[in-house]
Amino acid sequence: MESAVDNTSLPGNTRSGRTWRNIRRNYELYLFILPVVVIYLVFKYYPMYGVQIAFKNFTASMGIWGSEWVGFEHFQRFFDSYNFWSIMENTLLLSVLSLVFGFPMPIIVALMLNMVMRERFKRFVQTVIYAPHFISMVVLVGMMHVFLSPNSGIVNHIITFFGGEPIMFMASDAWFRPLYILSGIWQETGFSAIVYLAALAGVNPELHEAAIMDGANKWKRIFHVDIPGIMPTIIILLVLALGNIMSVGFEKAFLMQSDLNYSVSNIIPTYVYEQGIQRAQYSFSAAVGLFNSVINVILLVTVNYIARKLTENSLW
Repeated sequence: MESAVDNTSLPGNTRSGRTWRNIRRNYELYLFILPVVVIYLVFKYYPMYGVQIAFKNFTASMGIWGSEWVGFEHFQRFFDSYNFWSIMENTLLLSVLSLVFGFPMPIIVALMLNMVMRERFKRFVQTVIYAPHFISMVVLVGMMHVFLSPNSGIVNHIITFFGGEPIMFMASDAWFRPLYILSGIWQETGFSAIVYLAALAGVNPELHEAAIMDGANKWKRIFHVDIPGIMPTIIILLVLALGNIMSVGFEKAFLMQSDLNYSVSNIIPTYVYEQGIQRAQYSFSAAVGLFNSVINVILLVTVNYIARKLTENSLW
């Protein structure tokens, strides 16, 4: 009686053999993704080599390896600094408020556009609301300065026309956060709605037909058909947004920042720029930036875990 042959021991049947055979069979797909992998390795992972200066007293003449190792000294210095809590408060408030008011807007816009029956009007509205996304941040803040100028801005002209006093919007600490959030909503809502429109296009039309047969109006179809249909997409994007809650955009905050609103506009990215570029404290600024990134990673993993337990939808 012949003994059975273990197929896994034959050449080419091992896991590595099957992997290489699969790569050879689909080499075009791997070549297609190769540039993206290279870009990430060069511009995302290789720069992590320099993160170690956060634990050293970096001196350019001595290089990264030659600089003195100080451990967590720079982190402790940041935690003990007089403005630590104000910086954290400014960063969290700006990010949380942007999320609370900005995240639902693309969903609302996408649901509204999905219910529009006139295709020409729908395309016109999409074009109008998409356009602000392609305005550079420098131009956007410049437009804000022009429109909100206390002397020549159209907004203050309207205020004075109705008997009010001109307001120095761009120099007021009370107006910094509202302007930052509202300008972000205006610029990004239309473009962000593309993802939800694509998800809505995948909702089974038969569900709408059945709801109409049962007498459901548009509002009931939105709440009972459309929203449940795009809920996995909403959860994934919410997890990503919560995971980046500490990553407030540097460019707009820096461009809107002035001496008069510095108390509310000084956030972690602008503080890193101030310490690292303007004051040449490279190790300290690297430590602050690394602390910010670690908090984001912890939030991302935590929120993803909670989402997977509660909704069974997650990034991984």
